[in-house]
Amino acid sequence: MKKPIFLILGALAASLAVPASAQFAKAEDAIKYRQSALFVMQQNFSRVAAMAAGKTAFDAKVAADSAAAADFMAKLPWVGFQPGTETGQTKAKPEIWSGKAKFDDYAVKMQTEMTKLASAAKAGNLDAIKTAVNATGGACKSCHDDFRAK
Repeated sequence: MKKPIFLILGALAASLAVPASAQFAKAEDAIKYRQSALFVMQQNFSRVAAMAAGKTAFDAKVAADSAAAADFMAKLPWVGFQPGTETGQTKAKPEIWSGKAKFDDYAVKMQTEMTKLASAAKAGNLDAIKTAVNATGGACKSCHDDFRAK
């Protein structure tokens, strides 16, 4: 079961990385790329968060696999936040580009917390996972509060 999940994620990552390597032919391509990467990351993080909150039964393997996938995806979307992509079908606020250093700091913080979550989930300790979920969710919220339109 583990191999198919990682094969699917690998194929998805490769398909997402192709437009990134071309530096995006159009602004819409960059927007779709970052939204797709963030969506897959969020879906995997949400599985772990639901277990941490007691909304779904804890499954150590699913938690570890989902956290690993979210950790991998957390590294991908940032190349899609290029100048010229602040308009279109996006909730990204213009402050991303005027406050790029702060935005980049938030991205690094979220990636750091997501990596801690993946480590906690790999160890299988639910209490450690709960702590890591809260820290990761807080990092996501900080960025959304400052840089994402409602």
